[in-house]
Amino acid sequence: MEETTEPAEEAAPPSLTVGVPRETAEGEHRVGLVPEMVTRLTSSGLTVVVETGAGMAAGFDDAEYEDAGATIVPSAASVHDQSEIIARVQPPSIHEAEYPRPGSVVICFLDPTRNAEVLRRLGDRDIRVFSFNTMPRITRAQSMDAMSSMSTVAGYKAILLAATAIGRFFPLLMTAAGTVPPARVLVLGAGVAGLQALATARRLGAVTEGFDTRPAVREQVQSVGATFVEMPPMEEQTEGEGGYAREVGEAFLMLERDTLREPVARADVVVTTAMVPGKRAPVLLDEQMVASMRRGSVIIDLAGEAGGNTAYSLPGETVEREGVIIITPLNLPATLATHASQMYARNVVSLITLIVKDGRLNLNPNDEIVCGACLTLPKEAPADTPAEASPASSSPSP
Repeated sequence: MEETTEPAEEAAPPSLTVGVPRETAEGEHRVGLVPEMVTRLTSSGLTVVVETGAGMAAGFDDAEYEDAGATIVPSAASVHDQSEIIARVQPPSIHEAEYPRPGSVVICFLDPTRNAEVLRRLGDRDIRVFSFNTMPRITRAQSMDAMSSMSTVAGYKAILLAATAIGRFFPLLMTAAGTVPPARVLVLGAGVAGLQALATARRLGAVTEGFDTRPAVREQVQSVGATFVEMPPMEEQTEGEGGYAREVGEAFLMLERDTLREPVARADVVVTTAMVPGKRAPVLLDEQMVASMRRGSVIIDLAGEAGGNTAYSLPGETVEREGVIIITPLNLPATLATHASQMYARNVVSLITLIVKDGRLNLNPNDEIVCGACLTLPKEAPADTPAEASPASSSPSP
């Protein structure tokens, strides 16, 4: 009788491990993954390890992560020793750049200009660094656009700060003591943060105006109930590569300031949002413009990380100049850590889904997203890696 041999079962690929260390940057309360997203990763065959206490500041305790399928480990070193992918919010410190294993992936916010030394050290150690700061602004990458997600949080919180600091109501009130006129809010920059600020101010009852150097965003400003402040046309292009803002010349800035002098003078609150990747933020409000505002008015400057948009901005501080309160907060999304972490974690998982195929890392340098977001890609693509077609359409710049 002839024996039949059962074909050997093909071994399943080893499970990749995603690690979540606790954030160490001062004032950072967010976390790289939340329990809901841990469940999504483990259900797709990945392993997740989380440093003990990593989610506490965002409102997620260790038990929630364990219930979602994660393993809690005692230290950041343990997380890095076990993980091929590290999900964090802030870039590693110089010291933390020594933690990831060679060949592993680190996903975080990382400005390649301001964090150049950290990036160099990670690259020297063969770490693949995916930065949300350079994520392409294209349709396929919208679910991975953490810059836009966090800008939504910042725009919302900016208006709450202004409403707390200003000595007047936002809405129109008709009372027995008389009628109280509504506050006037001007937002400079109609990106994601600016539009969210306008929408939030409108919900609170303020009269809103929005300014942007791009005439094409007029409809977006009007869609949230604001009046669009238009700048006279000028040849200079303000949108750069990848949908991000680009630096403009002094003549352009002078025209911009002249356009804004009257709207700034009549505003009770001004929110500024202008930043250019890798550059100092442009000064949109000079000394004379600040002096033209009524006493007790408030400026919320969301460009503090890049130096600020006013002549008086001090990053991380609140100052009073000419009777005007100028608040230049840093890392506003960390002050709404629960929802900010949930939004950020969805962006992280969308990116992980792109770069993990069949249980293995698949970093295709011909993919537009990988090429744009990975700052330390190998120069040559694997021979068996097919290129993916890039769509022609792109999302609007935030």
